[in-house]
Amino acid sequence: MDLSLPPPSADAQAASRTLAHHIAARIEAAGGWLSFADYMEMALYLPGLGYYAGGAHKLGAAGDFVTAPELTPLFGQAVARQVAQILRAVPPAPTLLEVGAGSGRLAADLLLALEALDALPARYEILELSGELRARQQATIEAVAPHLARRVVWLETLPETFSGCVIANELIDALPVHAVAWRESGWMERGVTLRGDGFGWAEERPAQGALAAAMAALPVEAPFESEIGLVARAWVAEWGRRLERGALLLIDYGLPSHELYHPLRNHGTLRCHYQQRLHDDPFWWPGLSDITAHVDFTALAEAGFDAGLDVLGYTNQATFLINCGIGELLAERQSGGSTRAYSASAAVQMLLSPYEMGELFKVIALGKGIETPLIGFAHGDRRHAL
Repeated sequence: MDLSLPPPSADAQAASRTLAHHIAARIEAAGGWLSFADYMEMALYLPGLGYYAGGAHKLGAAGDFVTAPELTPLFGQAVARQVAQILRAVPPAPTLLEVGAGSGRLAADLLLALEALDALPARYEILELSGELRARQQATIEAVAPHLARRVVWLETLPETFSGCVIANELIDALPVHAVAWRESGWMERGVTLRGDGFGWAEERPAQGALAAAMAALPVEAPFESEIGLVARAWVAEWGRRLERGALLLIDYGLPSHELYHPLRNHGTLRCHYQQRLHDDPFWWPGLSDITAHVDFTALAEAGFDAGLDVLGYTNQATFLINCGIGELLAERQSGGSTRAYSASAAVQMLLSPYEMGELFKVIALGKGIETPLIGFAHGDRRHAL
């Protein structure tokens, strides 16, 4: 345990203990061994108790981490230019769907920016399972864009069919991943077991089925530990079935396969976020830390292509935002010469800097029936690197 982490409140500890009781029961029912993917799903999404399903505010400066939309509205304004192009390519009545809308800040900024671009969709759908986050999203939208709030509709499941634009910012990294290890004895899956009053890594078991196939396809030499996102691949493949015309716009931190599984990254990318601090213990007070892993963008592209989607573009966040005109948007803000302009400049620097979010975060577009080249990838498209 990282002793530098601030101790949780008594209420938070009580909620974590309740969640841990449910996880322990699941482990016992499974014979003492649970896949890390199942543990991560419960820790993040168990109704009422998981990290994203509980009642505490997790996002923003007062939470555990800050996302790009919360740094500056210019992020949403730049992204809106790409969204508008996709919506216009899908007549007659395209829908905009955001999956995992966080605090609702991106939704509010997109609505206002699309209104200014005369590209408002009739419906802005948000797929969100957390009741607490739904309430926060609604409050944010009503505060920032009250006259557009009536356009927003919340969903609990993916639509059976869809035409328009799907956007997901920092969603894929929080989907459950399988913890895996390449050993001299073969391809292994790492599990979770009961250990003392908490949890710990369990004895490894041979990987089976789709997980073994995914491991076999990677040029990794033992010993090596990492993660494989089968859930993310299945999520993208499901959109291949449901999307009639339009595009998915996925923004997240990660790498193509040949970089993600590089020998220098032989201990994986599993990380946890708690009160603006980073730690590497996913078993520390379950439900109170975000658990994430880098996205394998090659795997997303392949899953989409195999499901009938075209790979429309792939680049880093800095290039994407510059292509979408964030520099021009900042210049317009700076022309006023206010304190807000100074803070916007600092935020854009963080979004674009290769030492901050500019290179670590990537953007990939997967679609169907989109013939026009997307503006976000007009320069610096890296599809060849996938």
